[in-house]
Parts: sequence; C-alpha cells; structure tokens
Amino acid sequence: MRLDDSAIADRAVAVRSGTALAALGIFAFSFTFPATVWALQGFGPWTATGVRSVLAALVAAACLRAFRVPFPKREQWRGLAVVALGCVLAFPVLTTLALQTSSTAHSAVVIGLLPMATAVISSRLTGHRPSRRFWVAAAVGASAVVVFTVSQSGGGLSTADLFLFGALVLCAFGYAEGGRLAREMAGWQVIGWGLVFALPVTAAFAVFGFATEPLHVTGQGIAGLLYVSLISQFGGFFAWYRGMAEIGVARASQLQLAQPLLTLVWAVLLLGEQLPAAAPVTALIVVGCIVVTQRSRS
Repeated sequence: MRLDDSAIADRAVAVRSGTALAALGIFAFSFTFPATVWALQGFGPWTATGVRSVLAALVAAACLRAFRVPFPKREQWRGLAVVALGCVLAFPVLTTLALQTSSTAHSAVVIGLLPMATAVISSRLTGHRPSRRFWVAAAVGASAVVVFTVSQSGGGLSTADLFLFGALVLCAFGYAEGGRLAREMAGWQVIGWGLVFALPVTAAFAVFGFATEPLHVTGQGIAGLLYVSLISQFGGFFAWYRGMAEIGVARASQLQLAQPLLTLVWAVLLLGEQLPAAAPVTALIVVGCIVVTQRSRS
C-alpha cells in the first residue's frame, strides 16, 4: 500500500470512529430532558442545576487528579471559560427553568436548532467553510426538526422559549470551543476543566437552591439528578468532544439533528407522552439530511 493510500485508510478509520463516538454522545444526551423532568419531581430548578454540576465537577476533579493531568495552558483558559459558560452554566440552568413550564417535546426544539448554530459559530471562529451542499442539507434538517417540534407543541413564544433560545446560543459557543480544544487535549479533560472552572458558581447555585426551594425526594428524582450529573454533564462529553475532534465540529454537530427525535421517544417511554404521528416522516427527513452532511466535504 502506498503512503497516500495508507493515509487515506487511516483517515477513513478516524472518520468512522469519530462518527461513532459523536453518535454515542448524542444518544447519551438524548435522555437529558426526560431525566431533568424526573429531577424536578424532587428538587427545585436551582437545586437540581447546582447539585448536578457540583457532583459532576467533583467526579471530574477526581479524574483529573488521578491521571495527573497538568493545569491548562494560559492560552486555553478563554476556550475553557466559554465551555464552562455555555455547557456547564447556561444550558443546564436555562433548560431546567424552561422545563418547569414547557413540555419535553416543545423544549426539544432547542436541540433541533443547536447543530446549525454550532456549525455557524464554528465556521466563524475557525474561518472554515463547509460546502454549499453541506449547508443546504443542514438547513433542511434543522428546519424539519423545528417545524415538527413547534407545530406539535402549539408554537408561539413564551418565557420558556426565551430561556431555550438563550441556552441554544450559549451552548453552541461551548460546543464549538470544546470541539476546538479537544484537538489539543482529551475531550473528557475539556469538559472536566470546564466543570472545575465553573465550580464556585455552581456551588453557589446549589446553596441558594437548598436554602430557598422545597425538597420532595423521590426515587425518580434522585435517578434523574444522578443521570444529568454523571452522564449529561460529564460522561457524555467523553465521546462527544472526541468525536468532534476527529470529524470536525460542523459535521459532528449535524448528528445532533437526531437528538430531538430520540428525546421524543424517551418522553413516550419514560414520561408517558404521546408520540406525534408526524415523527416517522420527520425521522426519515433527518436521517436523509445526516447522510448528505456526512458525505459532503467539510
């Protein structure tokens, strides 16, 4: 095999591996909204948000110490601060507040818009320009998910919608910066340091929540809180950031178009919500768009 052929083969393996890892991350994240609804059965929004991030930060700090990971370089602090703001603070807080008054189906609209926002922000930050075919497929997929989720939940804007929009924009920045940093350090270290950086703020959230919100501890509440702490806030990012590092932020983000549909399935199975009849059609559109984006040059 020639050197060029070997390099092409290695790249193909990396793309397959990166795609699988990103998909695994999306699968893990797709349970986040149902798990948050469970957590809210026993804890207030500020308590749930604070405790979830504090627990994740303690686990992350233990892992960083156990593997003797060096402190990030000064030039990496800005990116980690963006990860902390978008993925550790803004997204959990704003989506948890939204889920107090919004259904899981309606809240999933933020996930439908997140891939497009991540790709746009990443291209602006890096100067990289995916192909026109990539953008068309991404726009069609995002539009299909948005139309589906909004139409099924009645549409219109509310306070919850504003929370979701804010979470979408800030999380997209966190994903884009996290994917970039994952090329310099392991993906779990990116989210790990982001959690540690945000710990003073998230600890304050937890203290405020325990002091001001009632507790109604239930088995489902604890299960939901543990899931969003250990998987949504930390474990899922192992695969997600590594996948983005291998196949690129813009391309990996398009796999997230499937997340709202997975979330709707879990909402049916775990929360007893009815699955809209349009779901299979939307699923086919999304799968087709994902195939196009994966085959397009980026």
